[in-house]
Amino acid sequence: MKAGEARAARADIKARLKMGSMSLSEALDSDDRNVAKLKVVSMLESLPGVGKVKARRVMEDIGIADNRRVQGLGAQQRAALLDQLG
Repeated sequence: MKAGEARAARADIKARLKMGSMSLSEALDSDDRNVAKLKVVSMLESLPGVGKVKARRVMEDIGIADNRRVQGLGAQQRAALLDQLG
């Protein structure tokens, strides 16, 4: 049951990013555990105007691993993401 709730919460976060009711900087600054557990690539793909290719290219440019989750990002990586996509 808990896993399903977490998945639903992450889906909600991605939907809010897609609609623009939550910004990338709000997501990165959030202390929500569900945001922390979100894969960076799926968070970026949820942003308006960012698809699979652009999300992966940005991560590659910054040097973020494909399987990295938001909680594993360093301060410089967060700043670089905001710089490119915020």
